[in-house]
Amino acid sequence: MKNLYTKEKLTEEINQVRKQIGHEELEIHIEDIYYNEKENELWIITQDRPDKSAIIGKGGWVVGKLKEKLKINSIHVESYGDYLTKEYKLKLSKKTLDEFNSDLTGIQNLKKILSSKLENIYSFDYNSYFESNVFKESEKTEAVVALSGGVDSSFSLILAKYLGFNPTAVTIDPGTIILPNQYKRNIKKLTDQLNAGHEYIKADYSEIIRESLNGRFHPCGRCSKHTEELINQYAINNNIPIVIFGDMLSTGTQCITPQEKGLYRLNLPASLAVGKQENKSLTQQFDLQSFSGFGCPLLYEVHRKYPYLKKYSIQRILRETRSSALEVGEALDLIWSFYNTKD
Repeated sequence: MKNLYTKEKLTEEINQVRKQIGHEELEIHIEDIYYNEKENELWIITQDRPDKSAIIGKGGWVVGKLKEKLKINSIHVESYGDYLTKEYKLKLSKKTLDEFNSDLTGIQNLKKILSSKLENIYSFDYNSYFESNVFKESEKTEAVVALSGGVDSSFSLILAKYLGFNPTAVTIDPGTIILPNQYKRNIKKLTDQLNAGHEYIKADYSEIIRESLNGRFHPCGRCSKHTEELINQYAINNNIPIVIFGDMLSTGTQCITPQEKGLYRLNLPASLAVGKQENKSLTQQFDLQSFSGFGCPLLYEVHRKYPYLKKYSIQRILRETRSSALEVGEALDLIWSFYNTKD
């Protein structure tokens, strides 16, 4: 396919599709094309985001029709500027981990996957990578993974397992108003398939729940802080050197940071500058239940009672969008979920 389609020919095909569905033809600037024959996937790297938008089309209609026309399993459209940003973040992560100077098995393997991703910045695929790179697991547990059953924490546990951290997953359980049962089903399915150790810790979040339902504050900040404290204490009590969180924002220099008593926090998805689509591509093979919007019933009840608090949730979504962890369409879906609820 790479030999069959030049930039000019592909631009012609795109404009033919645009014309067929009633869109105007445009001068589209393509920086590079990459085709993965094994997966029958095509990457189109545009010179800028407006070119990316022209190829995707409104509601993804153009790229969807293009995929059908070319008989491609999947087409990924990215702007060259986004790749430059990702490359810079990955280089900072590698520098930070090199300076960390640890001989932990998982950290050494994380450096290897970082280097491989930098070498294959356009087309790196986690599933393909782990098919051809099987790492020996550490004899000792090197990391505790904070597992909620959502996509980000599930991705973190899968990656920690594959990288040889020999992780133990820990879930803080404040009750179903924060951790619904469907997330517990995901947790069991994932830990069983990975043969990973797992433990629930019952916790009292009654003050956070009560005060947020009274409109005193938005719950996410205090809830996250308390969860982090409990996870950290578990790791300290069990002499485990690393705690892993599914944070996607703390990239580069902040991907691994010291905590109390010699503990380190590793933001695993952020260390690899992972986007939501990459995240989903690795987790989907485990057949986990997916959820629209945020998974916390407490948050939606706070939104219902105090609509002005939605702005803090939207700010969080915008932060992830600015960092390229979320695509614009994904961000809009999350924001819309705040308004697509019954009173």
